[in-house]
Amino acid sequence: MALLRAADRVRRRAARIVEPHGITLQQYNVLRILEGAREDGVPTLEVAARMIEETPGVTRLLDRLEAKAYIRRQRCPRDRRQHLCWLSREGTLLLDRLTPAMSVWHERVLERLDIDDRQRLMALLDVIGSEE
Repeated sequence: MALLRAADRVRRRAARIVEPHGITLQQYNVLRILEGAREDGVPTLEVAARMIEETPGVTRLLDRLEAKAYIRRQRCPRDRRQHLCWLSREGTLLLDRLTPAMSVWHERVLERLDIDDRQRLMALLDVIGSEE
C-alpha cells in the first residue's frame, strides 16, 4: 500500500505541472515517447507499449494530441495497416516549456535521497516493475 500511495502522490504532483498546459500526464508521456522518434516516426502500437500506464484508448489519446497540433500521424508506406507518429513543432515547443518545471519537480521528489539511495531505488523499482 505504501508503494501505491507514494506513486499516487508523485503522479498528482506531476499532473499539477502539465495540466495548466492543457494536457494530461498520459498525453505528456506520449509526447516524451515521440520526442525521440526522429524521421522514422513511432508506430501507434509501439507508443502504446512504451506508455507508463497501460491504456486501451491510445488511438483516442493520439487523436486528442493531433487535434491540438502537438503530433502528426500518417500511414506507414511499408505497411498500410500501421500508423506512424511524430512530435510536431508545437509539441516540441510545449515540451521545451514543460521540461524545466518537470526537471525541478523530479529533483524535489528525489532530493532527500543521496546518489546511492537513488540508484538502489531505481534498481528496486525495475525489479518490482518487471514482475507480472
